[in-house]
Amino acid sequence: MNAVEIEAAVSDLALQPFDGQEFPFAFLAAFGNKDTALKRLRTGNNNTSDVPGGVLQRNNIHIAVCEADSVGETLKALRTSPATTKAKAKFILATDGQTLEAEELASGETIACAYADFPNHFGFLLPLAGISTIKEIKDNPIDVRATSRLNKLYVELLNENPEWAKEGRRADMNHFMARLVFCFFAEDTDIFNGNGLFTQTVEQMSERDGANTHEVLSEIFRAMNIKVADRANAQPRLPNWANGFPYVNGGLFSGSTETPRFTRMARTYLIHAGNLNWQKINPDIFGSMIQAVADDEERGALGMHYTSVPNILKVLNPLFLDDLRAALDEAADNERKLLNLRKRMARIRVFDPACGSGNFLVIAYKQMREIEAEINRRRGELHLGSEIPLTNFRGIELRDFPAEIARLALIIAEFQCDVLYRGQKDALAEFLPLDAQNWIVCGNALRLDWLNICPPTGTGVKIVADDLFGAPLNQTEIDFENEGGETYICGNPPYLGAKKKSKLQSDDMEAVGLGEAQLLDYVAAFIIKGLDVIEATNTAMALVSTSSICQGEQVSLIWPKIFAKAAIAFAYRPFKWANSAANNAGVFCTIIGLVKNETKSKSLFDGEILKQCESISPYLIPGPKIYCSPESMPISLLSQMKMGSNSVDGKRLILENGEAEKIVANYPEASMFIRLYGGTKEMVSGSPRRCIWIEDQQVEVAKSIPPIRDAIEECHTYRISAGRDARKAAVRPHSFCYSTYEDRDFIQVGNTIGGALAFVPADIKKSGFVSNHNAFVVYGAPLVEFSIIVSTLHKVWAETIAGRLGDGIRYGNTVVYNTFPLPLLTELNKADLTTCAENILLAREAHFPATIADLYDPVSMPDNLRRAHECNDEVLERIYIGRRFKNDTERLEKLFELYTNMTAAAAKTRPTTKAPRGKNK
Repeated sequence: MNAVEIEAAVSDLALQPFDGQEFPFAFLAAFGNKDTALKRLRTGNNNTSDVPGGVLQRNNIHIAVCEADSVGETLKALRTSPATTKAKAKFILATDGQTLEAEELASGETIACAYADFPNHFGFLLPLAGISTIKEIKDNPIDVRATSRLNKLYVELLNENPEWAKEGRRADMNHFMARLVFCFFAEDTDIFNGNGLFTQTVEQMSERDGANTHEVLSEIFRAMNIKVADRANAQPRLPNWANGFPYVNGGLFSGSTETPRFTRMARTYLIHAGNLNWQKINPDIFGSMIQAVADDEERGALGMHYTSVPNILKVLNPLFLDDLRAALDEAADNERKLLNLRKRMARIRVFDPACGSGNFLVIAYKQMREIEAEINRRRGELHLGSEIPLTNFRGIELRDFPAEIARLALIIAEFQCDVLYRGQKDALAEFLPLDAQNWIVCGNALRLDWLNICPPTGTGVKIVADDLFGAPLNQTEIDFENEGGETYICGNPPYLGAKKKSKLQSDDMEAVGLGEAQLLDYVAAFIIKGLDVIEATNTAMALVSTSSICQGEQVSLIWPKIFAKAAIAFAYRPFKWANSAANNAGVFCTIIGLVKNETKSKSLFDGEILKQCESISPYLIPGPKIYCSPESMPISLLSQMKMGSNSVDGKRLILENGEAEKIVANYPEASMFIRLYGGTKEMVSGSPRRCIWIEDQQVEVAKSIPPIRDAIEECHTYRISAGRDARKAAVRPHSFCYSTYEDRDFIQVGNTIGGALAFVPADIKKSGFVSNHNAFVVYGAPLVEFSIIVSTLHKVWAETIAGRLGDGIRYGNTVVYNTFPLPLLTELNKADLTTCAENILLAREAHFPATIADLYDPVSMPDNLRRAHECNDEVLERIYIGRRFKNDTERLEKLFELYTNMTAAAAKTRPTTKAPRGKNK
């Protein structure tokens, strides 16, 4: 269950007659517990409560229903209960059906309320459903409750009006929902004259069965599109009950007033939504949630699309807000400096090219209004209206509904800020009618001209002739009114890995000049587009990006383009960015602040640690602008590393151990065709599988064994209907499609480095073992190479330049192994490293049958194995600098220095291809 579904279930529970015996189980069901779990609790098998009337769910909550007026005492009993401690309960809750109290034991945070009001605190209890509650939802659950009501209404209306769900009318439906949101907010904030005016009018003037609700709403909407002075002449004449609504327009109520038809249930949902207190709606949360209402694909995660304020501020603070606050501090009470800062802020534009429902723009606006209010306070001018125009917060959004909600969210944010900083009276006096300008553009940002949507300002504009957006701007396209203004590009564009892009999105990549770099994530196209604006206008930009653009092959594809037009001002090391209040794994992201010119000091954020650097590497470490391009062969004198063999057989030639044993038991002669097989997973777990391995000259003999013959035939059938390369290999269905196999010992290297492994996973395999394509192989099992692969130096290199896979590293032969810089080794060096490798293998052997997963757990790694690795590290690192490195930073500095020297030397010696001379005549 998601947050919206839980809120609905909790609200339904609170409306039911209180049943003391049933409440604990109904409460747990509302938070997503399955019937089987509740059945075990009911029978007492899993209920170890030692409090009368108690139900205890291990690792979750201890609930007790008590006598009237004894809730406080019961909660205390739950807190001191030995069973609560033993079961590691996270929450305790007591109720008598009149009041309810609960406590989160880890934080000591509590709630106490009337029983009927406990749905208003459902956000506090969301961890019971495995949902990590964010502060904004915990403190103010109205946003989720409003989303829940609107979602029910939306679905019911589409069921009744299926034509409104079609492409031709979906925009009308979404515009209708935006109108409702405004009306709900306006009636609770005195924007409409009379509290609850909209909901009460609908309730009074519409039939209970909903039959004429659409007509009532249409008249209300029509009224808000007619100036009060013109209503007497309106045709048809407005009904008297609609005349109480003010003139709003601003584009929100212009055009058609047609509304979808209502059922009885739809009317009920609308009234329930209106009865919420919309005054407390938080536009930076609600906008994100409500956009999912209108998106079929996103509705399954309804209420989960909230990007928290702290995450948004990771972008906005170092981009420009920190600088504004520093200027405020520096101005102190100097009226002239404060005035100049206020004027500066009035000319700042914030532009989000993938704005969704406007989160980044809303937060930027609210933060700037807070700074402006402090300026006005210090100058004794709290009565002044804001000089920060909403039209300076511009965005592009692909879908029409989020674009409309973004504009509405900004309007609501402006009103709330006016109420907060100027008072309700002044806020209301200037709110209506709405501004008719539309500064949120609906369209494909990668096909639109950003300079047209957010024009450059003033006489300092420089447009290059070959600019991506076409011809240079003429003077009429430059916004001289905002002379001296600043523009900041920010946001969280769609990520979409290389393999998940649609044909249209791949075309978008090509449109911005990345046609030959389709390995890049989709977000890279937004960065490239923004670089042209930076180059033209001296704009600063910070976008949330997948960490992939700073790892692996993507680095060499995008960073030369970035450094050609911009410099890093700040960056965040990869961190997990969760876009929701749910138990969402999130993706690893980074934020890179780009500016036109180099700055003396650059800020590098790593978790809570901030480091000032002279230079930040594309790999987001302190260091030079060096990026490693994939190499087909090692740049050092290392043996070749290949990918393992790939069967492409639909698992016909791959056997689980039980299958292999059964075949050999029935056909002992089959043993010659069955070999040990596996990749990274099998190596780390110590549990290899089996495969069928047949040499060409053995085919006829192998086919005489029925289960092997069947496997060959099934492989043939699979391949002829598979991809092109598989079809080519269908003529040899007895063998692997791609084979790098050699009949000798080899080093097997994992293609992923899990976060729980202390070193790169590698092992020595005997000849006859078939490594699959989910691992790499170095044939000949040279122990010098093994020593290097399992060293700290090599892991640090891999962690820095390889691609990330979840919380682990995607190891690669061309990206990591082939680029690893190694000094020339003497024969003595090789002998020492060989000895180190042997000692590591002996230390492993001493703990047989422990697996690599067991041995290389960073916490429980055996002492003798740890010492063997430390000895290996010392021998290898002394070859580099004559001593151990002090830390990973020093390791990387040396590795990149050596890499630069080696690749530069190789480039000088690499033969150049000359154009053929013409023939002598």
